[in-house]
Amino acid sequence: MRRCCQALGLPCLAKGSPVPRSPRPRFLLLFDFDETLVDENSDDSVLRLLRGRALPEPLLHGPRSGSYNQHMQRLLAWLGEQGVSPAELRALYESLPLSPGMAELLQLLSKHRESLELVLISDANVFGVEAKLRAAGALSLFRKIFSNPASVDGRGVLVLGPYHSHRCPRCPPNMCKGKILSEYLEQRAREDVEFQRVFYVGDGANDFCPAGILREEDVAFPRKGYPMHRLIQEEQPGAFRAAVVPWESGAEVARYLQEVLGGRC
Repeated sequence: MRRCCQALGLPCLAKGSPVPRSPRPRFLLLFDFDETLVDENSDDSVLRLLRGRALPEPLLHGPRSGSYNQHMQRLLAWLGEQGVSPAELRALYESLPLSPGMAELLQLLSKHRESLELVLISDANVFGVEAKLRAAGALSLFRKIFSNPASVDGRGVLVLGPYHSHRCPRCPPNMCKGKILSEYLEQRAREDVEFQRVFYVGDGANDFCPAGILREEDVAFPRKGYPMHRLIQEEQPGAFRAAVVPWESGAEVARYLQEVLGGRC
């Protein structure tokens, strides 16, 4: 005797019966990594692995020519040549401290996966970003991570590359976060996913570009007193369309999002 699937508490799989669709996320939440999700610049943090070694003169004062991404390519290659292993680099990235209140914010986000789609855009590198998120138990929260490619070559050296090329005059040559966000929104729209509101949490000058394409109903969360916040403040009245909510602790972002998710904001 056949028993109805629904009588067993299961969706009906009979021919012609619609399969229930997962709810589409209502909101898109974007994060920067360095000095936003974590409380350090991870590029600077790798210098802790020098351990008494002296940097060669070309690497001592940062990029004098070329991009910062190219400078980091040379620095990581040099560290590898000095015997710094990928395991040491991974452990360093894992140890980066979360910014104040970020643990509370991530805890909130883990409870609202159906309503919030999370994306991270970082000018650091995929190797380091994923290592930290995995160590924090937060990697699975993010649908997509956009960062500079980095992989271990046959010599055991972490090889870094640029993310892409672009024509934005504001952004470093290896990454325009505004282009990444625009293309992501277009892709999701083609997939029949459009967001009621977009939220952007960042700190740096390169976070100002993507925040600049937000709409009036969207919200920019610049870290208080950091370059993104100062650039927004310097904009002409009305030029920056999104609402602006500066933060010193991720707990402030969590409280705002809790209001949104509760329909009170």
